[in-house]
Amino acid sequence: MTVGSQVKQCLSSLKSIEAGLSSLALRTQDIEAKRNLHETMLVTHEVVLDLEKRVGELEQEELQYKGF
Repeated sequence: MTVGSQVKQCLSSLKSIEAGLSSLALRTQDIEAKRNLHETMLVTHEVVLDLEKRVGELEQEELQYKGF
């Protein structure tokens, strides 16, 4: 597995985690838990954005990573 495909797999996993946190935050009744889940989802989203930027950089630097 190439570095590019590993980074993209990690990005996919983080997006799944972000969606799961969002879903849990919407379903829970506990206000404190809802707040914590939402905050964690927002932090995860920031990491997703940073990693998406890195994927773009990888694709620019190394053409073999493009489209993986």
